[in-house]
Amino acid sequence: MVNTQAAGPIALGTARGRWVLAATALGSGMAFLDGTVVNVALPAMGEDLNAEISGLQWIVNGYMLMLASLILLSGSLGDRLGRRKTFVTGVIWFALASLVCAVAPNLEVMIAGRILQGIGGALLTPGSLAILQTSFKQSDRAKAVGTWSGLTSVAAAVGPFVGGTLVDSGSWRWIFVLNLPLAAATVLVTLRHVPETRDETMAGKLDVAGAVLATVGLAGVTFGLISAGDRGFGDALVLSTLAIGVLGLAAFVEVERRSSHPILPPGIFKNLRFTGANLVTIAVYGALGTATFLLVVFLQTALGYGALEAGAALLPMTLLMLTLSGYAGQLSEIIGARIHMTVGPLFMAAGFLLMMRVKPGASYLTAVLPSVIVLGIGLVCTVAPLTSTVLNAVEDHHAGVASGVNNAIARTAQLMAVAAIPLAAGITGDSYRDPAAFSDGFRMAMWISSGLAVLGAALAWVTLAPGKASKPPAAEEQHYTHCPLVSPPPATPEAAATTP
Repeated sequence: MVNTQAAGPIALGTARGRWVLAATALGSGMAFLDGTVVNVALPAMGEDLNAEISGLQWIVNGYMLMLASLILLSGSLGDRLGRRKTFVTGVIWFALASLVCAVAPNLEVMIAGRILQGIGGALLTPGSLAILQTSFKQSDRAKAVGTWSGLTSVAAAVGPFVGGTLVDSGSWRWIFVLNLPLAAATVLVTLRHVPETRDETMAGKLDVAGAVLATVGLAGVTFGLISAGDRGFGDALVLSTLAIGVLGLAAFVEVERRSSHPILPPGIFKNLRFTGANLVTIAVYGALGTATFLLVVFLQTALGYGALEAGAALLPMTLLMLTLSGYAGQLSEIIGARIHMTVGPLFMAAGFLLMMRVKPGASYLTAVLPSVIVLGIGLVCTVAPLTSTVLNAVEDHHAGVASGVNNAIARTAQLMAVAAIPLAAGITGDSYRDPAAFSDGFRMAMWISSGLAVLGAALAWVTLAPGKASKPPAAEEQHYTHCPLVSPPPATPEAAATTP
């Protein structure tokens, strides 16, 4: 039975509230779980699909490309057409794309399936938090979002174990089959228990042109950088796709500047604190995305770890995030984010440098674990204060836009870094299968990632004012199209489980 009841204030402690929370956590948890298990399964997928490092990059980046390009547009789409409808569409789309990945006979079909998954992820990710924000009564929203954050963080934490178990005992294809029953349960619960909501005041057209140009631009640059590893920068295809990508991004900036309802409103970057926080995001998430992509593969191909062991190797970092992020967020509210967002990236840089000690024959306790712990401490110091800074830098009615923009920037940074840093480190072709060659490239990639993290620390120190930040005064400003939150809000006692 489909619930057609109009949206109203729902109390979190009621049966109806618990069902709404379950639906949103199931959908988002499915996407987060998929992201972690895919990384663990990359070496097995590369072996079965005869993929070089560029193929593994596209398995990751095909999903990230569509997520980064479309997540802001899909938020506006949900506001107009209905948040529940958009969420359910995204879940079904994600499940069907997962089926394509599960039966993929070759690398090309796998990449196509991952691109389709990215579209589904872009539809369901902002919808889950938008449903919470509009369905629950005001006094319960923070606790609802905090509970959602904790539940989805658990999904991300168990992902490596689930993925590793499925890969080691069966086949990597099962990691995608797993999404089908999760999606079915999400759709059934959502249609029966979640009320439909939409923003009846929304005006203006969707910024489809901006979304298309962003996708073309990011795809062109990504394809060019990944292809350069095999073809070289002098190749005509590489040069032409890079040119298309740069022109597409330049056109995107111009379209957003002129649009009355841009998906990426340029005016929001006039705030130095907001701009600084997003520059820090580019540096630290670019470094993090590359390190986690390469480390899980390196542990399996160079150190002989099984998929389960490689996934479990990163568990201390996740546990640190789950237990300490809330406290870091509270402390940053007292002393200001500048110190946190300077010290945090420096710890991250130290963690990346420690990863250079990871080499064939190295012990987990003396080489891998220390680097993971130091990196986890850096993330604890960085992530929650970064989210708080982004939202505190703008007025409350721009919070959705601010969070959505920061989330898109983080995904774009990871997309570009995963495409560019392995190339710069000399990890090309099938060199990731040669432990000696991969070791040299891995160390260089960690040097680059460490440098990016140090850059993030410097940007935080320069662009963020010392002390606690206050909300800017209310003013008559241009009204931007609302985009629902697509990442957890500032860490609070109820939302202590923020994940990167």
